[in-house]
Amino acid sequence: MKRFLLLVGILTSACAPRFYPPQTALPARYANDTAAGPAMTELDSCWWRMFGDTTLNRLIERALTNNRDLAAAATRIEEARANLGIVRAQYLPQLGAGVAAGGSYTDATGIVQSYAVEPSLTWEVSLFGALRNTRRSARAQIAASLWAYTGVRLSLAAQVATAYFELLEYQHALSIARRSCELRRESAVLIDSMHRYGMSNGVALAQARSLVYEAEADIPRYERAVEETRLSLGLLLGEARPQPAATGTAIRLEAIAQPVDIPVGLPSELLARRPDLMENRYTLLAAAAEVGVARSARFPSIGLTAKGGIASASLKGLTRSDPWVWSATGSITAPIFAFGKLKRSEQAAMARYEQAARQYEQAVLSAFSEVETVLDAIETYRRQTARYSELVAVNERIDQMTQALYRSGLADYFDVLNTQRDLYNSQMQLANLVAQQYINYVDLCKALGGGFRVSEVQNVQ
Repeated sequence: MKRFLLLVGILTSACAPRFYPPQTALPARYANDTAAGPAMTELDSCWWRMFGDTTLNRLIERALTNNRDLAAAATRIEEARANLGIVRAQYLPQLGAGVAAGGSYTDATGIVQSYAVEPSLTWEVSLFGALRNTRRSARAQIAASLWAYTGVRLSLAAQVATAYFELLEYQHALSIARRSCELRRESAVLIDSMHRYGMSNGVALAQARSLVYEAEADIPRYERAVEETRLSLGLLLGEARPQPAATGTAIRLEAIAQPVDIPVGLPSELLARRPDLMENRYTLLAAAAEVGVARSARFPSIGLTAKGGIASASLKGLTRSDPWVWSATGSITAPIFAFGKLKRSEQAAMARYEQAARQYEQAVLSAFSEVETVLDAIETYRRQTARYSELVAVNERIDQMTQALYRSGLADYFDVLNTQRDLYNSQMQLANLVAQQYINYVDLCKALGGGFRVSEVQNVQ
C-alpha cells in the first residue's frame, strides 16, 4: 500500500510541473532618472488629478463610466470567473436521474414489462494533477483578465488625457492664428493707406496682404484639427459628440498647472506595477498549468459510477415494500496507443508556454524602454520649451522694434514680413512643445503603471 501511494505521489508530481516566470536582467536604475533617491512615490489611481484641471478630471471619469471597450473588458472578467466554476464542476461528482420503461415479448413468457426510477452518481477521480492544474489555469486566467481590465482602463485614461491636451494645443494655435490675422489685417490697412499717399510701394502692400492670406489659410486648418480631435474625444467618452462646455473650450493651454516631477523608482518595480506585465505573467502561469493538464492526460483515469432506485415489472410494483435496487462500478482507463496524439498535445502545450515566456520577456524589455524614452523626452522637451519661450519673447520685441523702424522709414517692409513670420512660427512651435510636455507626463504615468491595482476592480460588475 505504501509503495502504491508513493507511486501515485511521484506520478502526481510529474503531472504538475512548477514553472516560474523567466528572469529578465534589468539595470539597477534608469539612465535618465534625475531623482535623488530610488524610492518611488506611489501613483494615485486618479493620477490625472495632478494636472489640476477639473475639466480633464470630468472627461476621464465620464470615459471610465461610458466607454464600450472598458465595459467589454469587464465582461471578460466575468467570463473567466464563470470558466473557473465550470472547471470546478467538471471534477465533482455528477448526480442525475433516469426514468425507464420497457417491454419484451417471447412465445414462452409473453409480454414482459419493466419499469425503473434510478438516480445515478458518477465521479471521475483526479489523481494525476488534472483537476489541480486545470483549476490553476482558470485562476491564472481570471487574474490575467483582471490585469487586462486595469490595462484597458489605464490606456483609456491616457488616451483621453492625450486627446484633451492635443485639443487645447489646437485651440491655442487657432487663437494665435486668429489674433495674428487681425493684427496683420490692421497692418495691411495701414500699408494700403500709406500706399495711396505715396508713402509706401506696391511691393510692401503685396507683402502685407500675403501675411494676411497666410494667417487666414491657417484658421480653417486649425478649425478642422479642433473638430477632428473633439470627435475623437467623443469616441473615447462613448458619446457621439462631447458637449462643448465639457471639452475645455474656454481653457487656455498655459493656464494648466505644471505637474511636479514624478520619482520613477527602480526598473524592477515595473514587474509588479504595470498591468500589461502582470497580465503577461499570469498568462504565462496559465500556460504552465496547461502543460500539466496535457501531461496528466497521458496517465490513467479512474471513474466511479453508482446507481440506485426502484425497479419492478409493473407500475404498481414500484410502490411495494421492497422494490429497491442498486449497483456500483469502478473503472480505470489508461491510454495505450493514440498515434502520438497525447505526446504531441503535451509538446504543443509546452511550445505555447515557451511562446508566453518569450512574450513576457519582450514585454519587460519594452516596458523598461518606454520609461527610459519618456524620461529622456521629458528632460529634452523641458530644455527645448524653455529656449522656445525665450525665443518667443525675443521675437515679440524684434517685431515691435522692426515695425517702429518701418514706420519711421528706417527699415524695409521685407524685414517686417520676416520678423512677423518668425514670431508666428515660434508661437505655434511653443504651443506644440507645451502640449507635448503634458503628453509626456501622461506617457510617464502610463509607463509606470498608472497606480491602478487589481484590488480596485475585483467587483467591476
